[in-house]
Amino acid sequence: MEENIKYEEALSQLETIVRKMEQNEFDIDQLAEQLKKAQQLIKFCKDKLTHTEAELQKIQSEAQAADI
Repeated sequence: MEENIKYEEALSQLETIVRKMEQNEFDIDQLAEQLKKAQQLIKFCKDKLTHTEAELQKIQSEAQAADI
């Protein structure tokens, strides 16, 4: 997977893979490869969301501390 991929692009790729799987557009060799790619994309998206959530919580904590 690309190093500089953005969340929205990863999500779009994942949605495309899922749609093609649902429509049986992959042969058996492609299916295994695309499933592995989907797993990587899911991990990337989850990590990105976790990191963003932590950043937002930090910013909120800092803002609340500044108001005290």
